[in-house]
Amino acid sequence: MKNIRNFCIIAHIDHGKSTLADRLLEFTGTLSERELKEQTLDSMDLERERGITIKSHAIQMAYELEGENYVLNLIDTPGHVDFSYEVSRSIAACEGALLVVDAAQGIEAQTISVLYQALDQDLEIIPVVNKVDLPSAMIHETKEQIIDLIGCKESDIIEASGKTGYGVDDILENIIYRIPPPEGNPEAPLQAMIFDSVFNSYRGIIAYFRIINGTINKNDRVKFLATKKEYHADEIGVLQLTQKPLKSISAGNVGYIISGIKEAKEVKVGDTITHVERPCLQAVKGFEDVKPMVFAGIYPTETDDYEELRTSMEKLQLNDASLTFVPEASAALGFGFRCGFLGMLHMEIVQERLEREFDMTVVTTVPNVSYKAYTTNNDLIIVKNPSEIPEPGKLNYIEEPFIKAQIITKSDYVGPVISLCIDKRGVIKNQVYLTTDRVELIFEMPLSEIVFDFYDRLKTISRGYASFDYHPIDYKESKLVKVDILINSEPVDALSALVHKDNAYTLGKKMCEKLRQLIPRQQFDIAIQAGIGSKIIARETVKALRKDVTAKCYGGDITRKRKLLEKQKKGKKRMKQVGNVEIPQSAFMAVLKLD
Repeated sequence: MKNIRNFCIIAHIDHGKSTLADRLLEFTGTLSERELKEQTLDSMDLERERGITIKSHAIQMAYELEGENYVLNLIDTPGHVDFSYEVSRSIAACEGALLVVDAAQGIEAQTISVLYQALDQDLEIIPVVNKVDLPSAMIHETKEQIIDLIGCKESDIIEASGKTGYGVDDILENIIYRIPPPEGNPEAPLQAMIFDSVFNSYRGIIAYFRIINGTINKNDRVKFLATKKEYHADEIGVLQLTQKPLKSISAGNVGYIISGIKEAKEVKVGDTITHVERPCLQAVKGFEDVKPMVFAGIYPTETDDYEELRTSMEKLQLNDASLTFVPEASAALGFGFRCGFLGMLHMEIVQERLEREFDMTVVTTVPNVSYKAYTTNNDLIIVKNPSEIPEPGKLNYIEEPFIKAQIITKSDYVGPVISLCIDKRGVIKNQVYLTTDRVELIFEMPLSEIVFDFYDRLKTISRGYASFDYHPIDYKESKLVKVDILINSEPVDALSALVHKDNAYTLGKKMCEKLRQLIPRQQFDIAIQAGIGSKIIARETVKALRKDVTAKCYGGDITRKRKLLEKQKKGKKRMKQVGNVEIPQSAFMAVLKLD
């Protein structure tokens, strides 16, 4: 055990984690040059296309130093704020972390929030200044920021370049000398924590675990504490680029187990594995449940695909434990699921993965957050869907979730960033100059305001410099109203939204205008209205397509034409009574992109 090191790499998005991981794999000889490609650990097509890490990836490396052989378990983590749950799981399975900071960009918001998570778990932090070979690298300033942040000595900070491989041998030596070996007793009853799982269509569910105490052997009878199910350990092993089966794995190591589990519900991330004969007394602690931030409905385009969508979501949930879903029904879209996501990028990625990995085409409704509604009888209703809001007569008040937002930006962009946050009902709480040209702004703002396009607009006005991180604080009372969209006097529940009273009129008007452009014309007039309760606040009309019925009347008396037009009018009226309006998927998506 004294020769095992478990560590993860934490950094802001685009600071070069995956490239640095490639160099570590190359230096330790884990991969031959033939197997190495850029960002080797980003195995999903989606990760390669977007240049982001979505999943944490575990891999084992062997390294020799001063005649001793060491085993290094590396977990490469995502950098985007929407995948912070993946990071928290990786941190729970490690004793140390490489804190990678881009020398050209300095410390950013996500770096700080992840660093605090790592310090809470008592991880040994090794600071690394990456990309020192860039002409724009500010090595000295970046080191000063790191010293201010974690209070280390300048000699503790390693200079490296993931691209050229400079400083990688220094990093490996520091991992061995500074990160403590795992503690644990190989002789004690088995106690292992599941930190991830994947679905394999041939072998069932593969769970990845980290052993805290004890030893697991092939063919052992094991038990999962949370679900109380028992299994046979058909195959155990360690994760290299492919899975490498072993006879036994003992305390301190990271590995995988295949036991022919078919049901997705039976594997819970954060669960504890133990032996049936000699179980451990308590489950592993230090693991938190996920708190979804954004809710949206996901519906199959064909109603018959509902069961297939459920199976796909369960398999996806194995690989992405931060996705939560419950069944719901909508009058406009039929049966589907109300899903909880950690943010807008997470929602986009889930939708894309459902389409790519499971061939499911889905309709996504307008995302929203969960509110607390209090009725006149003082009953509390948790509202995850605007259609659950009580009638205005029975409603006393609504509370909405507020967040504390931390934005780090260049001082040139402070003005536009502050005005954007104030537009979004934010209140500035603090402003600190980290260096002469980097400012940290702290805001309190409603979560619902950052759900749509806040992140994109923040990046646009700061030319990509501003970094953003947030965490929920509390629920506060707000003047919120439910805006319904009615098409031919029929409410479309999938388009209703809860908005602040001051923004309701403009949103209603914009939605009606947008829908008028997107709904195809029919043989009759279509009225598109926005209403609050029974009060209509905006209206647009899609004009009818008209057949020229008077074309055959050439000359002659006007009453002949009038008679034909009256006949057409009656037909249109009857058509309107029975006519249904199909709303295209593009209309649902366009409503999300309203400015």
